[in-house]
Amino acid sequence: MPSLGPPSGLPPPPTGAILSAPPVGPPASTFSMSAGYDITRGHGGRTPQTPLMPTFSSPAPMPGVVSNPMMQQPMMSGGIDAGSPITFPEEPEDPRVAADTGAGGGVWGFFKGVAGNAMVKTVLDKTKHSVESMITTLDPGMAPYIRSGGDVDIVVTSDKEAMGEVVEAVRDAFQEVFGMAMVTGEPGQSNIAPQPVGYAAGVKGAQERIDSLRRTGVIHEKQPVVSVENFIAEPFPDKWFDFGYLILEDPGLGVHLEMFTQATPLALEYVQQAQSQTPVDYGLRWSGLLVPVGQVLEQRHADWRQAVAGVSRRQMIQRAAQELAARYKQKLVPPSGGPH
Repeated sequence: MPSLGPPSGLPPPPTGAILSAPPVGPPASTFSMSAGYDITRGHGGRTPQTPLMPTFSSPAPMPGVVSNPMMQQPMMSGGIDAGSPITFPEEPEDPRVAADTGAGGGVWGFFKGVAGNAMVKTVLDKTKHSVESMITTLDPGMAPYIRSGGDVDIVVTSDKEAMGEVVEAVRDAFQEVFGMAMVTGEPGQSNIAPQPVGYAAGVKGAQERIDSLRRTGVIHEKQPVVSVENFIAEPFPDKWFDFGYLILEDPGLGVHLEMFTQATPLALEYVQQAQSQTPVDYGLRWSGLLVPVGQVLEQRHADWRQAVAGVSRRQMIQRAAQELAARYKQKLVPPSGGPH
């Protein structure tokens, strides 16, 4: 029988060993680990160790073998590769954060931005006003302390016996007009009778109280002062009234303002009693009486103005002082384009 050879035109098969595709997975013989290495050891005073992490590499291509890409697996080589540490991709820096940091951002920058916001200021002012209103409603005595301060500093002077109610009345009036005002009291001396009679005596008594405080150094020369003096006058025959005279003097600004309280009618008999108790040779009789009319009336009424006119002296002074404060505010902050 004739022998069958390879078909014509086809190359003869290669001689030698027949090669197959590499096995799936790394051969066990290519992975090695030092037997003396202990991954649980810490630094122990030595150089920090790089964790044992195997590295992978693809096997070298073999001639004459067509590798299957679906079956190709990387080969693992043993040992420690200290020069190939594990790294993670870094996230790109947010340019907005960098811009805020460079421009004074952060927490403090946030607070500065909030503090400069007009709407936030309005809300804070309203909140502050609401809290103050609640406090003064629950405890009216806290109002002078909460509203004390600001740029307006006023010293009030009057007779020593009535200093308390006079200072409180003027303080309430100025704080009502200015919002905040520092108002304190200093008793001043006058060289007129205890009960001034006539407009001229009332004006002189109020001015002398201011002059005595400046002369004795109790207040400095440019300190704004409000002086209050009560007097009686007879604008019509046998018709007597009690008035309160208020003067505001601010030498620093050249301001001089005057105001009168409402008039309280007096019965002629009370004025005559005060006249009868004043000696004829009384040295200050030119300016008034030795015994105040109020002292005669207080024998019947503790607050005689309240009993006679329905309004206390404190209320009268506060109303007049509020008008005085409003006029003073116009001097401090004149309207745009208007005269000072």
